[in-house]
Amino acid sequence: MTERTVITVLEPHDEYPHEPDAAENYNESMYLNAFDLEREVGGWFRLGNRVNEGYAEMTVCVYLPGGRVGFMYQRPTIDTNDAMDAGGLRIEVVTPFEELRITYDGNLCVLDDPLQMADPRQAFRDNPHVPCTVDLTVRGMSPMYGGKPQYDDGTELETDPEKSFAKAHYEQHTTVTGTIVVGDEAVTIDGYGLRDKSWGPRYWQAISWYRWLPIMLGPDLAMMLSVIDGGPDRPPRQGGMVYSGGRYRKLTEVDIDSDFDEHGNQTAMRCRAVTEDGETYEVTGEVISLIPLRNRRANPDGEFMTTRITEAMTRYQCGDLTGVGMSEYLDQVVDGRPVGPDVPREDT
Repeated sequence: MTERTVITVLEPHDEYPHEPDAAENYNESMYLNAFDLEREVGGWFRLGNRVNEGYAEMTVCVYLPGGRVGFMYQRPTIDTNDAMDAGGLRIEVVTPFEELRITYDGNLCVLDDPLQMADPRQAFRDNPHVPCTVDLTVRGMSPMYGGKPQYDDGTELETDPEKSFAKAHYEQHTTVTGTIVVGDEAVTIDGYGLRDKSWGPRYWQAISWYRWLPIMLGPDLAMMLSVIDGGPDRPPRQGGMVYSGGRYRKLTEVDIDSDFDEHGNQTAMRCRAVTEDGETYEVTGEVISLIPLRNRRANPDGEFMTTRITEAMTRYQCGDLTGVGMSEYLDQVVDGRPVGPDVPREDT
């Protein structure tokens, strides 16, 4: 049998919504973050169209001065996959691969103590909800990275929807300008971010754990580090890329050594990343503000599976450069504990 070659394809039309797969859990997702490096404020925005399930996942998260967080999550009803526009959040493609616009008109729940979101029902009940508007222009700073893996004859790879997280995925570091208004507080953004897009079947429970660090250190250096559970009896998958000299270089080795608080939330990390051409980067991170989120889904037996995702605005240091980005840690929760091997466990 002739071995088939897998290639990665990315076209300008992939910036727009695709025709949904037949899989019930088809998800078309756009995510963007934005940070002002000097003032250490910013946020992230995500729409995940689950049109075959009749709703979108809409999230707006704004990191305010003093450690406060404004947050909103909704599942607005949708019946088409024609646009990324639901729940007051709109992500518009102005020019594929070059420029997007984020707008939001809705409310945020403002938390002085973002850790309260570990109990979302109580957090939304006990904290004030204020109007929020967002108007941000996102421009590509780097080339695109990633795309859709497929065979070189154009046929798709086979995937199991029950175990899928996405069949295609790409990322890009960006510059971001604009304004976020929360209540009577205006936050001006003139900084950097990372955007990604994915499509295909997704369950948040398809991956046991991962560590994802998008890092923005300025116009000449940015990176994304990831360590993902490799599955039973396999080592974790290490990957990501470094943007420097106007191009991306793939990472072949990534180590993330993390500190955690008493709740199992990341507080700091020490990272080592090695590029495909052998250059090594040492990066340290310190969490500025963190909000714990969760996703729950019932299995066929009616039992709820819980995924915990801790989303932290994080200060990064690499050499003499200081920047800001995210540290996103995803863990399935089993017997009340996150399963990631780095999360401390109490002695029993």
